[in-house]
Amino acid sequence: MISAIIIGIITGFFSGFLGVGGGTILVPMLLFLGFSLKEAIGISVTQMMMSSIYGSFLNYKKGLLKIRNGISLAIGGAGGASLSGFIIHHASKGVLGAIFLTLVFIAIIRFFVTVHEPHDEPPIDNKKLFLIGLFVGAIAISVGVGGAILITPILVGFLKYKLKTTVSLSLFFVVFSSFSGFISQSIAGHINYIEGFTIGIASLIGTYFGIKLYHTMDTKHHKKILLLWYILIFFAMIYKLYF
Repeated sequence: MISAIIIGIITGFFSGFLGVGGGTILVPMLLFLGFSLKEAIGISVTQMMMSSIYGSFLNYKKGLLKIRNGISLAIGGAGGASLSGFIIHHASKGVLGAIFLTLVFIAIIRFFVTVHEPHDEPPIDNKKLFLIGLFVGAIAISVGVGGAILITPILVGFLKYKLKTTVSLSLFFVVFSSFSGFISQSIAGHINYIEGFTIGIASLIGTYFGIKLYHTMDTKHHKKILLLWYILIFFAMIYKLYF
């Protein structure tokens, strides 16, 4: 129990400080502590569900969450995530690990691609958002990450939405996809409830202090630390999964 609390605080701290989903931090950490990949994914989805609901509540109170714009993306994400229990049950460790590494690699590439903010944002296309949510929900939740790592480059790079709009849509997406993924993986028997909820609650404490540190740091230095973090995670996962 003490170990789970410490892991949760560390996950929440780095998640808040780096501004990334807890899955890219928690899954590798649990693997190095001896958990299987499927156990780590189940615990990560539990933590992600709790932190996303908490974060969405805070953003809603501040008027930053636009529910109407995000509902089609969120419903698609919930539909895709509902397949995660089936995917995890039938996919091998190698396949799941390769998907995780691909998502981290996409995050690294994003640091070297500059996307300019559009002057005129296109109208919300609910059909496209639903299909995007369906695809990302099935892929991301199956490897224990929230999906914003894919949602952001798709909405900004291909649909030409503004970053502010994308952040609001991504946040709402994670709430629905993680909750649906939690139910799906619970039915499939992949959730460790005690450790998952303990880590999830503790992560909320760590997130608070991580965000406070983030606001004291220069943006350029923060981006360099984040890039180094993703590179470290990428090679650590390769080592753990294939050596």
